[in-house]
Amino acid sequence: MWAAVRQLTGRRQEAGVVAGITAESLNEHYAAISTHANYTPPLLKHSIATSSHPQYVSAWQVFQILDSLHPTATGLDQLPAWFLKLGASLFCEPIARLFNLSLNTSTIPTQWKLASIQPVPKLHAPTQHDDFRPISITPVLTRIMEQTVVRHFLYPALLSPPPNLSFTDQFAFHPIAAIICLLSTVTNLLLTNPYVIVISLDFSKALTQCDIPP
Repeated sequence: MWAAVRQLTGRRQEAGVVAGITAESLNEHYAAISTHANYTPPLLKHSIATSSHPQYVSAWQVFQILDSLHPTATGLDQLPAWFLKLGASLFCEPIARLFNLSLNTSTIPTQWKLASIQPVPKLHAPTQHDDFRPISITPVLTRIMEQTVVRHFLYPALLSPPPNLSFTDQFAFHPIAAIICLLSTVTNLLLTNPYVIVISLDFSKALTQCDIPP
């Protein structure tokens, strides 16, 4: 209903069907830019999972995650969030074991790497394949696994970075803060320098141009 209201009021233009762009052509485009011709899969770790290996996530932590799941899109494994939430008390222990085995052996189940891609227009009037952003709908368990990796590995690295690595100039999705910082830096440099050179790079299409191993 709101989509129809926005279309009638003209607040947002709805992207129409682009001639020459089909589901098959988009599928071929995403497959081409996401696969490297010289890619070779890494060798599996020559080790076995034993009880002495670290447990990165506990059954209780998995239960808390499953019990607080919100309605979200279902992946190709057809395991909806409401089902995992409903059986959180039964699923938490085997899922925790799967997560720990995956981290200890550096192995990701094939089902967790499959995704359904939803092309979302970047522009109001897309004319080519690069004008569509591929939104990958992965299984719910994959997203939970990603949260586990972020909390146990990425967050600690960001909170305690190496001495030669600084994140003070990162602004995430706050362009106003970045502009203010840039203006302040350039202004201060102009006090002692005749001119300042600024190099700007546009990464708006970086997600659709990089080569990602399959």
